[in-house]
Amino acid sequence: LDVSMDTWNFYTCLVSLWLHRFYIYSAVAFGISIWIIIWFTTTKTKKKVTESSEGIEDKLVNGYATVPAKEVYVAGVKIFYGSQTGTAKKFAKGLAETVISLNLPVEVINMGGYDPDDCLAEETTSRNICVFLVATYTDGQPTESAAWFCKWLEETANDFRFGKTYLKGLRYAVFGLGNSVYVDHYNAVGRNIDRWLWMLSASRIMTRAEGDCNVAQSKHGSIEADFEAWKAKFLTRLQALCRGEKKPCSGKCKKGKCKSSGKQSKESSDHEHGASEYENTEAEELFETSSDEEADAEEAGGTNSVIDVEDLGNIMSHMKKAKRERELEEGDIGMSLTQENAGRKEEGEKREMITPALREALTKQGYKLIGSHSGVKLCRWTKSMLRGRGGCYKHTFYGIESHRCMEATPSLACANKCVFCWRHHTNPVGTEWRWKMDQPEMMLQEAIENHQNMIKQFKGVSGVKADRFEEAMTAKHCALSLVGEPIMYPEINRFVKLLHQHGISSFLVTNAQFPDEIRNLEPVTQLYVSVDASTKESLKRIDRPLFKDFWQRFLDSLKALSEKQQRTVYRLTLVKAWNVDELKAYADLISLGKPDFIEVKGVTYCGESSASNLTMANVPWHEEVVHFVQELADLIPDYEIACEHEHSNCLLIAHKKFKINGEWCTWINYDRFQELVQEHKRSGGSKTFTAADYAARTPHWALFGSRERGFDPLDVRYQRKNKARDISGC
Repeated sequence: LDVSMDTWNFYTCLVSLWLHRFYIYSAVAFGISIWIIIWFTTTKTKKKVTESSEGIEDKLVNGYATVPAKEVYVAGVKIFYGSQTGTAKKFAKGLAETVISLNLPVEVINMGGYDPDDCLAEETTSRNICVFLVATYTDGQPTESAAWFCKWLEETANDFRFGKTYLKGLRYAVFGLGNSVYVDHYNAVGRNIDRWLWMLSASRIMTRAEGDCNVAQSKHGSIEADFEAWKAKFLTRLQALCRGEKKPCSGKCKKGKCKSSGKQSKESSDHEHGASEYENTEAEELFETSSDEEADAEEAGGTNSVIDVEDLGNIMSHMKKAKRERELEEGDIGMSLTQENAGRKEEGEKREMITPALREALTKQGYKLIGSHSGVKLCRWTKSMLRGRGGCYKHTFYGIESHRCMEATPSLACANKCVFCWRHHTNPVGTEWRWKMDQPEMMLQEAIENHQNMIKQFKGVSGVKADRFEEAMTAKHCALSLVGEPIMYPEINRFVKLLHQHGISSFLVTNAQFPDEIRNLEPVTQLYVSVDASTKESLKRIDRPLFKDFWQRFLDSLKALSEKQQRTVYRLTLVKAWNVDELKAYADLISLGKPDFIEVKGVTYCGESSASNLTMANVPWHEEVVHFVQELADLIPDYEIACEHEHSNCLLIAHKKFKINGEWCTWINYDRFQELVQEHKRSGGSKTFTAADYAARTPHWALFGSRERGFDPLDVRYQRKNKARDISGC
């Protein structure tokens, strides 16, 4: 071929270039093939691993297979409380401590600082259990701390814009704190919260429970016992939920699976919107049914959320019929229980007033408890007079020897919950005697023994006068004012007679809620009635009585007092900003009860307490008390100011009949009283006597306006320095 060298070189280069590209493409193709094979093999291997795990999605992390975390059925517990006196708060803390022992996170929340508008809806997905401990206060209203929460919940439940499933998924339990004396609104707040949550599709984990402050009607004897019984059930339910268990077995089960009852719960019927059949089944098995009224409504109206107007009549008829049937059934049960209880009463089986928890609390406060409902305690004025440091205001007004006075009570229970109660409401409350009763002979014997044992502890103590120590071993006076309502004790007359047989004078204080008992009371040395307010509204606010007809009882008690022939006293406790502006009303009450004496005392501040919101600002200065007494005395012409005890912030107004020949005779001739009361007993009650028969002259130092201002000059006033004041005493 006639081809030049240049042309040959060109074709040679072209062929070489083509071969080079061929090798490159072949290498790339080979690499792609290898990559495809590796990918296919890896995918197939992963698929086999997945299939071999039988549905568990294991993942390879750094060469190790990790098993997914166990499903959490309960993430934690949130305890909401609304409290007025601190009881609900105490219950919340106690419940929290118990739940913590189950290794569950717990949060205790005061409703007053909680914003449900922002936070409550979050609980629908949190898997928490929400517990509501709520008290019902005056006229069925929530406590101040729970007021906003309840208002928001009510408005939300009745606001169509939120929708009926707004709180669907929230799980809750409710325990209400109330007082059955207020029948019309007993535990109204707890019932309302339960109903409003249900209306918003929240799910109960157990039936609502109610505690009763009225120990006479409390199912378990006290509200504390009611709460403990509910708490035990709650913890059992909580543990079951934590294990993922369903509703407790009905007894119709085989191999651990209960047969379906066919009756849908509220959750499975009302919560079906937007939920799968599986979710509804779970709700039915996991949560308890709603209230009787709600179940009746569902059974009558079906599961539809909208009811035709034409069907309302049939539905209401069905609900009324169901309710009647329930009442008949409950009536049979109630009758059998009543018969059973009657049998128990015949056998004398009644519960004791002092529960173990109450016994522990009162013992820590220095009480010496007697039997099942009584106690004694050493008054601080007894200690003071043993050392020659002065006596109490009764020493100044009536001549009591404070070191020989035994402070006691035959009944720790009371029918009031006064805001200034110096026992901080640790004692039980009730409106009638429903407890085991101890005999008065045993009570008095043990009271004297316990009092003597407390006195013995002062033997050899620095400053104690030997002569007064010996005198103190024999009690001469008994102040039945320690705590509670002494007149509630059914054998109070026998107890008082026993005191007199032992030569012990009786100073009995009542809260003016038991007029019949006042009328039937045998003669006592001096009978007191607490008049803490002069109007129905202020009495309800200050004394917080349990009786619904408390005002009529109060007035009837004052009328009964006016019928007594022995010494009678009104006790007025002044609480600044509460009851110091009712002078005319007080004057009217004095004309009703016609007492011999009127003690006016400034309230004693007993420190911070969850049972009361009083502060030092509510304690009047002594000069303020003097000013009040002077204005009151001007409104009651038959009375004058007689005595003063500045140290106790107390003054005495006396009827002018005790001012004999220009001298006040407010003191008591105790020996003469014992003679008169024994003559009365021997005569079978036919021989009576009056307050004037055992009156004695009042010393000058005890009179109002004296230089001593009520302090006995035989003693030396002791001023404490940098030491907390002992506020105990009668």
